[in-house]
Amino acid sequence: MQVFTTIIPIFAVVILGCIARRKGFMPEAFLGPANRLVFYLAIPALIFQSIARASLHTQFNAAVLLLTILAAVLAYTSAWLIAHFIHWPSNRKGTFIQCAGHGNLGYIGLPVALYFLGETGLIKASILAGFLMILQNTLSVLVLQAHCIDEADAGKKAQAIAKSLVRNPVILSALSGVLVSFWEIPIPLAIQRFLEILSGLAPPMSLLLIGASLSLTVMRQNFLFVLGAVVYKIIALPLMGLIFFSIFKITPADFLPGLILLATPTATVAYVMSKEMHGDEAFAVAAISTSTVFSAASYLVWLTLVGQG
Repeated sequence: MQVFTTIIPIFAVVILGCIARRKGFMPEAFLGPANRLVFYLAIPALIFQSIARASLHTQFNAAVLLLTILAAVLAYTSAWLIAHFIHWPSNRKGTFIQCAGHGNLGYIGLPVALYFLGETGLIKASILAGFLMILQNTLSVLVLQAHCIDEADAGKKAQAIAKSLVRNPVILSALSGVLVSFWEIPIPLAIQRFLEILSGLAPPMSLLLIGASLSLTVMRQNFLFVLGAVVYKIIALPLMGLIFFSIFKITPADFLPGLILLATPTATVAYVMSKEMHGDEAFAVAAISTSTVFSAASYLVWLTLVGQG
């Protein structure tokens, strides 16, 4: 029952965002500034606050982190191998690989972790997300560059994106939170309350924006092309992680934050990166929309299975 009471409200908000966009409550002019507000302020505040208040000595699990990263690396590697057996243009292959491995950690993963696992689960997921975001973005740049038609221009775009990684507010907030927690630096009460107010904006607004960005038309037009990437992202990738966790006998209480992050649908930034590095942007939009819609069902399955295990 907890799975249903967690997943259904989350994706109901996503659907509400889609309806709000269609009814004009969230017009195109609103989406860009709102997305920047969430990406640069609300989510970093949520991540920093969650990690900074954590005790890394008791809430950081190195084994879960390593196995989660291993699953992510294997996903990119195996998707790369699969792509070479598909008769597609090179740029579509690169986009396929990225969409099969690049998860929406901030906008979907963290809200699911928060509402299903509570504050403790959010802390663990936030720590994992910081490292996983660095890995995902780095590997995505590499595969897009390797499969770009205009390699010279792709090199310049790759350098620009690589520079943006070191200024990424989500990554910086995660690393800052780790340092504050590790050194046990006290945070003044006024700043704590400021961060609580700001971070409270992140889960609902991010879900609304995901819904508003869905493109059902593009999803229908490219459904068969993207189905493989979607199945790979929300089924094969978390399955890899679950197998690794089981082999090393990690308990569900410890690995659930990692599994939730691995099961996230394709990240919305996959479209931006594909567009900037001459990938197949239509494929990216379709993969993002399709994986987001189907992830509601896949999360129900994964969390129910693990909960019964």
